[in-house]
Amino acid sequence: MQASVSIVPRIFSGVRLVGRSGMQDRLAVRIGLMCLALTLSGCSDKQDAQQAAAPVHHAIVNADMVLIPAGEFIMGSDKVDEQGLQKEYGMVDPLYLNEHPRRKAYLDAYLIDKYEVNNGQYKVFVAEMKERVKAQGKDYPEPMDWVQNGYNVSDEKLMGAHVDSLRWIASEYFKLDRDTTQMDKQALLDELLKIQRHRDSLPVTGVNWYDAYSYCEWADKRLPSEAEWEKAARGENGLEYPWGNDWDGGKVNTGENRESDEAVAPVGSFPGDKSPFGVFDMSGNVSEWVNDWYQAYPGAEYRHPLYGEVHKVLRGGGAGMGHYALQAFFRGARRAHADPTLGGTDVGFRCARDVPR
Repeated sequence: MQASVSIVPRIFSGVRLVGRSGMQDRLAVRIGLMCLALTLSGCSDKQDAQQAAAPVHHAIVNADMVLIPAGEFIMGSDKVDEQGLQKEYGMVDPLYLNEHPRRKAYLDAYLIDKYEVNNGQYKVFVAEMKERVKAQGKDYPEPMDWVQNGYNVSDEKLMGAHVDSLRWIASEYFKLDRDTTQMDKQALLDELLKIQRHRDSLPVTGVNWYDAYSYCEWADKRLPSEAEWEKAARGENGLEYPWGNDWDGGKVNTGENRESDEAVAPVGSFPGDKSPFGVFDMSGNVSEWVNDWYQAYPGAEYRHPLYGEVHKVLRGGGAGMGHYALQAFFRGARRAHADPTLGGTDVGFRCARDVPR
C-alpha cells in the first residue's frame, strides 16, 4: 500500500514515489476477492503504464484554462540555505542550489489549467482508453488507489449490485464508519455515491509522468514546461509564493492542518493559494509533473548527479508532508525531481496548451 509522503525518505526530489508492480503483487488477493463480489473495471491484467495515448480529437474535459500573456518574467532564485535546513532535516539534496541563477526569461503566450486535473476528469480518460485497447485483449491501468478504495467502481455497477455486496464493499473498501448491516440498499447507495462525488473533485494522484503525458495528449493539451509552470505560479515578478513574498500556511494545503485521513483537498479549495494570473493550487495540494527532464539551468554552477535525461521535474508542494511541512517546499521556484515511471500519493499534474493562432 502506498505510504504518505514524509520528509525522512526524501532522497533526491523531496517526493516519495512508488511503482505500480510491487503494489499489484500485494493487492492481488484483495482484488480477486472484490472481483468475486462485484465486477470491477481494472480487475484484469494491466497494460504497461508507460503506454502513451494515441492523438485523438477529443473534447477538452477541463475547459477552465487561464491565458498567460507573452512577456518576460523572473525565473529561478539565488537563495541559499542560511538556516542549515538540509543538515537539520537530513536531506540529501541541498536546498535552493538547483534553482540558481535567478534570471529573466521570455515566453510566448500560452494557456494553463486553472486547476489540477481531478479524479473525475482522469476517470473519463481511463474509461475511453480501456475501450480503445479492449479489442487487443488488453486493459488500461487506473491509479492503484482507485482499486484499493473502490473509486474504480462505476455508479452503474454500484446501483446494480446486490445489497450484501454493497455492504461488504462499503465496509472493506469505502471504510464507511457505519453499521452497514442495518442499512438497506438505497441508504448504502446514497452514502457510496456521495463519497464518489467527493472523490471526483480530488486531484488525481498515483500517476507517473507517462500517465500525465498521455492524459494531456488525449485532451488535446500537453504538459507545461518548467518555465511555463513557474511563470504561472510566480507571476512576472518572481514571487516567493503565488500570493506574495511572505509565508502564510493558512493559504495553502500543506496537509498539516487536515481534519480527515485525506491529505489532498478538492481542487481550488484554498482560495488564498492563487497566483497573480488566477491559477490555483500552485503552492500546495499535490506536486505536479512538468514536461522537462531534470537539468541544470543556463549559467548554473551547481551540478546534480542526476542531471540529464534520468528524472523528470516536479513542481509545487504536496499535502502529504503533513507535520513535516517546511515553507521552503511550497515556494514557486522550488524544483523537485523523480523517476518518471513512478507515482506518488500526493503527485498529480495539470495541462497546458498553445494559444490557438
